[in-house]
Amino acid sequence: MKSCAIVILNFNGEEMLKTFLPSVCKHSTYDVWVIDNASTDGSIDFLDENYPQIQQIKLSENFGYAGGYNEGLAYLKGQYDYYILLNSDVEVSASWDSVLIAWMEGHPAYAALQPKILSWAARDTFDYAGAGGGFLDAYGYPYCRGRIWDNIEKDLGHYNDAIDVDWASGACMVVHATVFHELTGFDSDFFAHMEEIDLCWRMRTSGWKIGYNGSVEVYHLGGATLDRASPKKMYLNIRNSLSMIYKNETSFRFFRIFLVKSLLEHLAALSFVSQEKKEFSKAILNAYRDFRLKKNSIDKFHPELDGREVVKRQGNVTLVFWNWKVLGKKRYNQL
Repeated sequence: MKSCAIVILNFNGEEMLKTFLPSVCKHSTYDVWVIDNASTDGSIDFLDENYPQIQQIKLSENFGYAGGYNEGLAYLKGQYDYYILLNSDVEVSASWDSVLIAWMEGHPAYAALQPKILSWAARDTFDYAGAGGGFLDAYGYPYCRGRIWDNIEKDLGHYNDAIDVDWASGACMVVHATVFHELTGFDSDFFAHMEEIDLCWRMRTSGWKIGYNGSVEVYHLGGATLDRASPKKMYLNIRNSLSMIYKNETSFRFFRIFLVKSLLEHLAALSFVSQEKKEFSKAILNAYRDFRLKKNSIDKFHPELDGREVVKRQGNVTLVFWNWKVLGKKRYNQL
């Protein structure tokens, strides 16, 4: 088996590949693969003509982020010890992959790892997706060092450390290949968004740790597939968050969390109506409707969690929204 494969998922991302592949090829040590989600633009022709050294896995349809990686990585199963899952809109830095893999090899208790993720457009600022390490509050809302809700910090070198986190960002994450396949990878029903947090939660429940290494920097454009402010992204985030919490929490804790989330998010739906943003209100209502429709078909991960202590979170915040919106705490060090 080889040590590592860098695996980029692509869907109609010819322009992203043109912009970001040069840094990946310049700075990477390991094999580079592209999984293509049945693109209809010139992505494949561009790769064939300009990057014949990059190996391709061509899928028959667009399976989304979660299903695309599951389908593509099935072809690589048994060939590599680690995968680095890298968005097509990420610029990497010198020695990035070798440092991450060396860290993983030196820390065998970890199933996943992310680097420091900065904004490609504003390189002294953290990126929304992952920033300086991801955490969950007690109600399943994600937040990061360097990003609380939508408030994003400047990078002052204060998150250059290596720590344990609750989740690693799918924009750039190392995963232990055997663990990924043993846990059946991402939940394909998610299609996109929250799937890496769900996977990391299942990893932690299975006894593995999730790490962050701030000595490695990558730069993420973000919004290449769905803009952060889109109703579709809001729908996926809320629907998938409900599924994730239902799968990974005890029945009693899910009921308590659901009551709080439902109240907050339905109040948000009313607020969007008053702002004449009915498409966002509809996204929230549809997310709850679709979760209820499929709830009985969702397999709880480790159902024996009922009656047993739940795996401890690294994050110590009860409700990040309350801290951000009501208490005005906009930075991680204020929490």
